[in-house]
Amino acid sequence: MVARNYQNSYERSLNEPDGFWLDAADKISWSTPPRLALDASRAPLYGWFPDGAMNTSYNALDRHVAAGRGGQDALIYDSAMLGTQQRFSYAELTALVARFAGVLRSHGVGKGDRVVIYMPMIPEAAIAMLATARLGAVHSVVFGGFAPKELAARIRDAAPAAVVTASGGIEPSRRIEYLPAVAEALALAGTPETPVLVKAREGFAAQAADHAGWLDWETEMAAATPAAPVDVQATDPLYILYTSGTTGAPKGVVRDNGGYAVALNWTMDNIYDIGPGDVMWTASDVGWVVGHSYIVYGPLLAGATTVLYEGKPVGTPDAGAFWRVIRDHRVNVLFTAPTALRAIRKADPEAALLQDYDTSSLRTLFAAGERLDTDTFHWASRILGVPVVDHWWQTETGWAICANPRGLDQLPIKAGSPSVPMPGYRLSVVDGMGGDVDAGTEGNIVLGLPLPPGTLTTLWGNDERYVSSYLAAFDGYYATGDSGYRDEDGYLFVMGRTDDIINVAGHRLSTGAMEQVLGQHPAVAECAVIGLADPLKGQRPSGYVVLKSGVDVTGEDLGRELIAMVRRDIGAVADFKHVTVVEALPKTRSGKILRKTMRQIADGDEYVVPSTIEDAGVIDQLIGVLRPAAGE
Repeated sequence: MVARNYQNSYERSLNEPDGFWLDAADKISWSTPPRLALDASRAPLYGWFPDGAMNTSYNALDRHVAAGRGGQDALIYDSAMLGTQQRFSYAELTALVARFAGVLRSHGVGKGDRVVIYMPMIPEAAIAMLATARLGAVHSVVFGGFAPKELAARIRDAAPAAVVTASGGIEPSRRIEYLPAVAEALALAGTPETPVLVKAREGFAAQAADHAGWLDWETEMAAATPAAPVDVQATDPLYILYTSGTTGAPKGVVRDNGGYAVALNWTMDNIYDIGPGDVMWTASDVGWVVGHSYIVYGPLLAGATTVLYEGKPVGTPDAGAFWRVIRDHRVNVLFTAPTALRAIRKADPEAALLQDYDTSSLRTLFAAGERLDTDTFHWASRILGVPVVDHWWQTETGWAICANPRGLDQLPIKAGSPSVPMPGYRLSVVDGMGGDVDAGTEGNIVLGLPLPPGTLTTLWGNDERYVSSYLAAFDGYYATGDSGYRDEDGYLFVMGRTDDIINVAGHRLSTGAMEQVLGQHPAVAECAVIGLADPLKGQRPSGYVVLKSGVDVTGEDLGRELIAMVRRDIGAVADFKHVTVVEALPKTRSGKILRKTMRQIADGDEYVVPSTIEDAGVIDQLIGVLRPAAGE
C-alpha cells in the first residue's frame, strides 16, 4: 500500500497518542525528559509533556554546535532591498543569541517576562526571538510597520518588560520609520518607561538617542555578558502571536515550548522532508505564524539552513526575484503564499525570467496562507517541474492541519486540495448541528479535542475567551471557522471561511467554489467573489478580477465568458451575473483577500480596515466600484 507510512502514523497518533508523541519527543533535547504526553487535568485546556523541562533556543542552536555542526550555515540573510547577503553559522548565531539574551537580562528580562519585538526582516529579528526564548521569557512579534494604535493594543495586552525594534523597514517605494510609531504606541499604552532596544539602520531620520533612556543595539551587545539557556517546563509559554485583523481587545494566541518544538521537529522531517544541512526558504515574515514556525524555529530545530529574505516576489527588482534566491542559496524547499505566485504570474505569465536562473536544487514548493487555486497550482507545477504541495493551517494551529507529507509517503497530489489530515488532527466535516456529512458535501471543518502538540494552548490571559471563540460552537470540537468537504479518498477541499457561504434564494453556495472557476480563465491573475445583499434572493454573488499583464480582452467579453463558466460548472442556481475588472484586491500583508471588508463596503455597513492591510489605498479605489455594484 503506497500510503502505508502515512496511514500507520496517522492511525497511531489517534489510537496511541501518548506513544506516538513521546517517540517524537525523543528527537529533541530535554533537561528533564517527559514520561507523560497528554495532560487532560484541565480539559478542555489541554497540555503536552507536563513533566518535561527544556529550552527551545538551546534545541534550535546549542545542541547542533555540541553535535559538531557549528560551522554549518544556520541562517542566510538576503536583502533584495539593499542588495546584500550575510551568512551566520550555527556557532555564530548561537553566540549572537546568547549575547543578546545577556542584553535583555541586564535590563530586567527574566523567565516568564514578555518582550515585544517590532522589527523588519533582518537577522536581528530572529536573534531577538531566540534570545527571548533562551531566557525562558515570552516574545510577541508584531509585524513591523503596524500602526501605533495596533502596536499599543498589543503592548497593553502583553505588558512587556522590554520592546525590541529597529530604525525602520524598507519597502520597494518607501522607507517606514518605526521609532515614532513605537514612541506613540508606548504613550498610548500608558507605559512610556518601558525599556526600548533599537537596532540602527542607515537612511532613517529617527535615532535611539532622540528618546531618553532608549538603548542602542550595538552598544549594548558590546558590553553584554552572554546568557546560558534557562530551563522551562514544556507547558510554559514560548510566544504570544496576535491574530491578524483583530478589532477591539486583541486575541493573543499562546504557544508552548515543549509541544511546539516536538511538533515542528516532526513536521520538518515528515512533511517538508528537510533534515540537517538542507536549505529551506520560507518567503514570509517573522510577524506571521509562518515566519515563527518555518523561518525561525522549524528549520533550526531540524539543523537545516533557513533563508531570511527582505524583499518582494515582484519589484525587487522583477518577477525573477524568487528564482534568483533559489539559485543563489541552493534552496531545497520553498514555502510561500499563493498570492506571491499569482503576483509573479501576473507580471511574467510565461515565466520567461525563470530561464535566467538555475533552480535545479529545488525539490518541492509548498503553499499556504490562502487556498491555492487550481490554475496557479498547474502553472507553478508546469514551470518549476517539481511537486507543488498545498497545505492548510492557521495561526492558531502553528503547523499544518492537512498536508501531503513528503517525508512519509509520496501521496497523490490533487489540485485544489491540501490533501489529508496530519497526525493528531481528528478532522471532521459537520453540518450546523454537529452531525457528520457525507463525502462531497460541504460543511463546517472541525477538529476533535484534544488538539495535537504545537497548537494553541489558550489565549493570553483569557481562557474563557479561548473556549467561547473556538470550542463552544460544536461540543468536543475546535471550530476552524472554515468550510469545505472531503472526497471519497478522504482528501479535504477547503472552500473558504464559513462567513463566505452565501444564501442565494435558499441555496447555500460557496464563494470559494466560484472563485475556483474564475481563476481557471487564462486572463485572470486573481479574483474574489463576495455575496451582496439582494432584496429578492437574500444574497447574490459578485465577482472582482485582476488581469494578468499583457492580456488583450475587453471587460465586457471577459464578463460574458466568466459568467458562462460559472453557469457551466456551478449552475444557474448561483445567479452569477456580475463581474468587474479591478486594478488590485485589498489584501493583508500575508496575502489574504479582505472579502468581509469588501462585502461590508458594498452593503453600506460600517467597516474597519484591518491593521494588517497591505495597501489601504486599494480600499479607497474599490469604494466607487463596490457600492454601485451593490445597487444594481
